[in-house]
This record gives sequence, C-alpha cells and structure tokens, in this order.
Amino acid sequence: MKSIMIGLLCCVVLAGCKKGEGTNGDIVIGQFASLTGETATFGVSSDEGVRLALDEINAKGGILGRKVRVITEDDQSKDDEAPTAALKLIDRDKVVALIGEISSGKSIMAAPVAQNAHIPMISPGSTNPKVTEMGDYIFRACFIDPFQGEAMARFATNDLKLKKFALLYAVNSPYSAGLNKYVKQALEKSGAQIVAEQSYTEGKDVDFKAQLTSIKNANPDAIFDTGYYGEAGLIAQQARELGIKCPLIGGDGWDSEKTVQIGKEAVEGCYFANHYSPDENRPEVQAFVAAYKAKYKGKVPDAMAILGYDAMKLLADAIGRAGSTEGSKIRDALAATKNFPGAAGAITIDAHRNASKPIVIVKIDKGQFKFVTSIKPE
Repeated sequence: MKSIMIGLLCCVVLAGCKKGEGTNGDIVIGQFASLTGETATFGVSSDEGVRLALDEINAKGGILGRKVRVITEDDQSKDDEAPTAALKLIDRDKVVALIGEISSGKSIMAAPVAQNAHIPMISPGSTNPKVTEMGDYIFRACFIDPFQGEAMARFATNDLKLKKFALLYAVNSPYSAGLNKYVKQALEKSGAQIVAEQSYTEGKDVDFKAQLTSIKNANPDAIFDTGYYGEAGLIAQQARELGIKCPLIGGDGWDSEKTVQIGKEAVEGCYFANHYSPDENRPEVQAFVAAYKAKYKGKVPDAMAILGYDAMKLLADAIGRAGSTEGSKIRDALAATKNFPGAAGAITIDAHRNASKPIVIVKIDKGQFKFVTSIKPE
C-alpha cells in the first residue's frame, strides 16, 4: 500500500509542478525534518545548521544573484509522513531541491517522490547505503554505515584492545539493523569473537532486561548498541542495574543531549562514532562552533547541526556551479563535487552519490562528548 501511495504522489508531482521554479525571484529550497516526535532533536539541530548556512549564503549575495529561501516541513518523526512532506514542498512550494532527512528510514521513504519529480535531494545524515540507491537524484553529505561499522569495530579492537563483543540493535530500524550488520561483518573479519546478539523494537520496547540478561551471561568486553538515543540511555541504565560494567559503543544515532539526560551516570565511559566533535582542533570546526553559538545563544552544536550546515552549503555550491536551478543540472553539479571544504571535513561525492569523509570517535566523560580520535576511510 505504501508503494502505491508513493506512486500516486509522484504522479501528482509530475502533473502539478514546473520543476526548477521558485517564487518572487527567490531560489526556494525545501527541507523535511523531524521537528517533533521521537527523533526531534535530530531535526531541530539539522534545521538550525541549515538556517545558519542560509544566513551566510544570503549575506554574500545569495546564489546566482538571487536570495535563497528555505521552507521546512515537519515529518513528525514518522517514516510515512516523509513522502507527504516532500510532496508538499515540491508540488505546493515549487522547490528546486530538497534537504532531508537525518533518519535513513524517512529518507528512503521520501526519495522516490524526489526521484520521480527529478528534484535533487541531499540527506545531511542518513547513513544507510540504501538511501542513495533510490535513484540518481539522491545524494548525502555524510559517511555511510559500511564505513561507520568498520570504523567502530576497528576502534574497539585496535584502540581499546577488546576481543569479545555483544550486539544489540533495533530490528525495525533500517539504520540500526544496517549498522549492526556492518559492525558484525567488520568484527568477524578482524577475528574478534561475537558472544551474543539480541534485538528489540524501536519506539515500542522500554524494558530490555531479557536481552541484557542474555548478554550478561555471555560476558562480553563491550556491547555494540546501534540504535538511536531514545533507547541508548535506557539500555545503559538497565545494563548497569543488572551489574553489567563493560562499556557500550554506539553509532552517530547516539548524538543527542538526550543520551546523557536519559542514561545519566550509566553512559559514563561509553563511546560512539560521530560526524564531528566541537572540541576537534580544526579551524573549520572552531569557526562553525563560534558562529553557531553566536546565533543560538551559546548553544553547542551537535553533529546533526553541522551536517545540516554542510548540506546547505554543498547544495548552494552545486547550484552556483550549475549556473541554473534546473534539477538535472544541479544533480550533475552535485555528482561532480570534489574536495568541498565542509565544516565537518572535506567532502567528495563518489560514483554512488555518497560522501567520502572522515569519522570521529567520542567518549562520554562527565556528561560531555569528548573527542578521542579521527578515522579516515581506507
């Protein structure tokens, strides 16, 4: 039924809009994001990063001599709302390109609408490989999960010198299940031992004691939890209640203040992979952090904020290089991106429309996310 509805939406798009047109002379960019709901911290942060980039772009004269405007639709953290939000932006607002989503599941759902309308779409933070496999108009500004999983496994075995691992993932999340698969593959390739593997249902399960009891009996050196922050804190709390003392290791889905707010002391000493760290000593990072704090009353930006910022800047650069707001020309310019100076790291778009860029590992220390190391793609 979902595929039928998406097909109908795409037909409406093709019939009802003239692609590449804005309104009132502005270049109009659409963004769909989770501004409310379970993953709202992701959408709010990404939107703030986009808005900061937008201010800087317009302060320098916009793109092609025209002011840029961003219209954001809230998908309420619901996968099935993402295509509807994308449709509204394309059909009603006549956007020339789309930014969104952070969540892989929502990007996968919305991508067919953008693809069939020939509207370029760039995800700031969807790491599941399937996202860009949806079509040649679909791009991302972040690394993908095969690299993230490999980097997490490499850090745990090489840097932490750990040998036995338990895996815990959300069976209904494309992001979590996909990342778990790549972590598992990398661990097995390295010769590490996987002593337990358990799953749960994201957005439904709140009691993880059964899974964690099984994991405790396997006595791992660390637990890989590839879910989002909503469950990560609860899992850590319940693990400590059961007497599990080993560290938990997560992916970029942990990057939210909610991880510490929910997990409290239970997440101390745990690690996760991320797209950047605000205390990383690079001029691009420090310039972004300073500008973000100035705009948002001292708030420290998380990774979703810098990804939104880079996605907006990357899209603006592509439109400028294309010299046009026509969808196919923007697509070709995005595909030709080489060494774009993103705040979170230089971005080169590969043949599969994915961003090749470094990953960072952070440690939760006294409630703060502390930079540990940076890992480059091999």
